[in-house]
Amino acid sequence: MNKKQEIQQALTAAMKARDEDTKRTLRLVMSAIKLAEVESGGELEEDRVLSILQKEVKTREDIIAESEKAKRPDLVEAAKKEMDILNTFLPRQMDAAELKALAQEAITEAGASSIRDMGEVMKVLMPKLQGRAAGSDASKAVRELLQNA
Repeated sequence: MNKKQEIQQALTAAMKARDEDTKRTLRLVMSAIKLAEVESGGELEEDRVLSILQKEVKTREDIIAESEKAKRPDLVEAAKKEMDILNTFLPRQMDAAELKALAQEAITEAGASSIRDMGEVMKVLMPKLQGRAAGSDASKAVRELLQNA
């Protein structure tokens, strides 16, 4: 079963259980997936669905940061709940050491020697992440390694 089907089943279960938070969150994700399918003209591949999930988690992180600045603990709590729901569909996230090792491997594979080669390294690295790390974290790790090279 792919991620889209898994999300759809969880949405159905949330509707039956009258779990409003889960239902609302998963409906937003399903609408984002369907929009991307319409734009691409067909079924999305698993890695694209994972990137949509990661984007939704990143959006919630931004909401939390803004809500904390605005001193709105109710919005912070709601966004954290939504993040927890979304994280159940994402693979286990890489820790910094794993990401750095994978970034070093990609640098070697791409034959990169300076920060100008970062685009080539990212092309090699991103498919290997498969939703286990955010693109911004990967970019940061590659940049650090290339600047120290």
